[in-house]
Amino acid sequence: MIAEIKQEIRGLNAAEIIDHIQRKYGSRTVFSTSFGIEDQVLTHLIAQTGREISLFTLETGRLFPETYYVWNRTLEKYKLPIKAYYPDTQAVERMVTEKGPSSFYESVENRKECCYIRKIEPLHRAIQGFDIWITGIRAEQSPNREDMENVEWDAANNIIKVHPLFDWTLDEVESFLKKNGIPYNPLHDKGFPSIGCQPCTRAIREGEDFRAGRWWWEDQSKKECGLHVTQ
Repeated sequence: MIAEIKQEIRGLNAAEIIDHIQRKYGSRTVFSTSFGIEDQVLTHLIAQTGREISLFTLETGRLFPETYYVWNRTLEKYKLPIKAYYPDTQAVERMVTEKGPSSFYESVENRKECCYIRKIEPLHRAIQGFDIWITGIRAEQSPNREDMENVEWDAANNIIKVHPLFDWTLDEVESFLKKNGIPYNPLHDKGFPSIGCQPCTRAIREGEDFRAGRWWWEDQSKKECGLHVTQ
């Protein structure tokens, strides 16, 4: 099936990829948005050609106020329902009670635990029952993502992932965003190329890697929470 999809979308642009996926797979397709600029481009394209595609976001409980701002603006502009998935209340209560609200700073294990509770487990629920998962991944975002392909099998989640913007550059994303008047997170104008949870994200300095602002206190070689990893 993956080889088939690769062949079918070969040579298509992002809008055509989304159109093809929604026509062939329809309501079996889901798109995850964190309201970053890539996801905003895809939301814009889905609103035009892919309204059978379901949209969801992971509401970790630790997002920036600016993220809620662009979330609201997106709902107002595109009139698309975006389902919010929250972490399991008991799991969050147990973690915070046992380790405090900022345990993720203390060790990689603690940070991964927090990511799992707030993002990975809700993700499993969000994509359950779908065959195709559309994401805003671009190859140049990190070394780990360069090893991915625009269509791939996600064994951890038992789903096919399609990345319509995989070969896009940051300049192309920003140009499309501005040309089409797409709402975006104002933090992107303040040195935040990658925006996650507020305690775990900072602006990057000139010359730093795209994802240097994520979990900046850890080893810089891997900047993933576990949502998108190669096997």
